[in-house]
Amino acid sequence: MDYEKSKTIVCHLRNFKGKIERMNKKNDLVTVDVVGMTHEGSGIGRLPDGMAIFIPASAVGDRLQARILKVNKNYAYGKVEKILVPSQDRTPSDCPVSRRCGGCVFRHVSYEAELRYKQEFIESNLRRIGKLDLQIEKIQPSPLQSHYRNKAQYPVRMQKGKMAAGFFAPRTHEVIDCRTCGLQPVYFTDILQTILSFAEKNNISIYDETTGKGLLRHIYLRGGYHTGEVMVCLVINGDGIEKRQALVQGLLACCPQIVSVILNLNKEKTNVILGKENKVIYGKEYITDLLCGLQFELSPHSFYQVNTPGAEKLYEIAGEYAGLTGGETLMDLYCGAGTIGLSLAGKCARVIGVEIVSQAVENAKKNAKNNGIDNAEFLCADAALAAERMEKEGIRPDVVVLDPPRKGCDQKTLQAVAKMSPERIVMISCNSATAARDCEVLENLGYQAIRCRPVDMFPKTAHCEVCIQLCRKQNSLEQ
Repeated sequence: MDYEKSKTIVCHLRNFKGKIERMNKKNDLVTVDVVGMTHEGSGIGRLPDGMAIFIPASAVGDRLQARILKVNKNYAYGKVEKILVPSQDRTPSDCPVSRRCGGCVFRHVSYEAELRYKQEFIESNLRRIGKLDLQIEKIQPSPLQSHYRNKAQYPVRMQKGKMAAGFFAPRTHEVIDCRTCGLQPVYFTDILQTILSFAEKNNISIYDETTGKGLLRHIYLRGGYHTGEVMVCLVINGDGIEKRQALVQGLLACCPQIVSVILNLNKEKTNVILGKENKVIYGKEYITDLLCGLQFELSPHSFYQVNTPGAEKLYEIAGEYAGLTGGETLMDLYCGAGTIGLSLAGKCARVIGVEIVSQAVENAKKNAKNNGIDNAEFLCADAALAAERMEKEGIRPDVVVLDPPRKGCDQKTLQAVAKMSPERIVMISCNSATAARDCEVLENLGYQAIRCRPVDMFPKTAHCEVCIQLCRKQNSLEQ
């Protein structure tokens, strides 16, 4: 090839490269067909050169005019500028702040479409990350699609000279002012407004994250789905609040179901919502609720599933996967206040619950006593160390329930569980990606994932629970 010809080819390549580089630019308007959905609830489309673009508030089947907001090496982010052809999944959004709040990523699609997306997410994670070949059953819908949450935590801040209370915008500490939320009980709105009006009328200072000054940090509300009891908890940067009796009177006037008003003291300069100390200024230090026919006491620090009827469906599936016949020993790791283990105690001979949070263990013991359950014991210990200790003591549970936090189980816990050789492991997780990873580890330790069922506990959001049954392989004891 002569020099002039090669020079011409190089010039063409440079020009082509320049066109590719200029093809996808910030603020460009592009036409995009949405063909998939990310686990965070953003639609997936392709730009003219084939690069993937992620677009929140879009739906599979949309044809959009989208504006490019950011271009990375292999993908771009955009926003909906105009819907050219709407997806059949679309429904009108009934929340004016859902786009800014970022919590309800599926408020613009039908519930049937949302369930389909979540089913696909979980199937993808289990097969792609966990390399699992198992029966994935149809997703269990939530009995309620709105007003299902029994707990809300509203940050309170001063923004542009006005008091704002609602929810943090994604990846920021900007509070989206939202006094009414379709996920919360209707009476939460009345309570929230009563507290904010009291704060304005009495010049209650509002916490400033930058300076660490100001009194009112968060408003934390909790309601018993079955009992109707309500707790109001004000998280404050101090030791008390003025005119608290007037506050209590105002709260009772707007919501007579309130049985507990608490000040939670958090004077630390931290993002953690709750401090360690509570002061009861009215009623009890807890509320009670019913779950699977059992009564549970709930303090501000108690873990409790936020969707009570959804949790009852989840625990029903977990009980089915546990396969209890009455004579088994069941170990409940990461047991919290004991809700799962206690709900299954009537179907087995013995329950051993393990939890690292001492207050939760005390709650679990009290919950067992209050419900007349005498075949359950609870240990305060790290899950891995407790499982190792049980294995050394020769305790062989027939069934182990694992309900870890979003980060999943650590290797030591999984190895210790496998050494105890239970017949079945029931894994409950709010993160199907870490559940898939942990199931792959258990597969290598002698357990096979047999069944799985997604359970939608958080309608309109991107979150979904999953329940997985693993059984000991027949030859695992010989390995």
